[in-house]
Amino acid sequence: MAAFALAASISPGPVNILALSCGAQFGLGPSLRHVLGATAGFVLLLLFTGFGLHEVLQQWPVLTDVVRWAGVVFLLYLAWKLVRDNGQVNVTAATRAPSFTQGALMQWLNPKAWLAAIAGMGAFVADGEGVMIWVFALIYFVVCYGSVASWAFAGAYMGRYLHNPQRVRLFNRCMAALLVGCALSLLIY
Repeated sequence: MAAFALAASISPGPVNILALSCGAQFGLGPSLRHVLGATAGFVLLLLFTGFGLHEVLQQWPVLTDVVRWAGVVFLLYLAWKLVRDNGQVNVTAATRAPSFTQGALMQWLNPKAWLAAIAGMGAFVADGEGVMIWVFALIYFVVCYGSVASWAFAGAYMGRYLHNPQRVRLFNRCMAALLVGCALSLLIY
């Protein structure tokens, strides 16, 4: 369970890319709200999946498409915000690190998270045993938090080298391009 959680959580994806960008721009401390939100959002998704949401999605497959398209729109919105950023780090209150809520919402709009939740529950708790669902959720919470936090930490480390607005703009545009790539990959699934 832990190995599966690590492989799914530490691999690149929209949540981790945003954590990297957030760490670079705002530092590790403010980024941890996003990390905690993303972790809690995923674990909640995992619990709902384990306790029957997968059955609902099989009955109403159009909901899967709704999540996919909402995820694409959300990722493109985040990419647009990064592209439009002026590179001035922490200059105004209008520029804030992603919040707990944004981190949690990102997981619910992230098809990678949906696939991990469905595959994980199918592989480890296919019989729907409640205690095992909670054990898997607890393991996933610890592993997911550490994984997403490591991306934020890497961003905070990189942020030391992004002192001028030109470098920040270049970094943000690279992160935006990665988010657009993630959005486009969602259309292929």
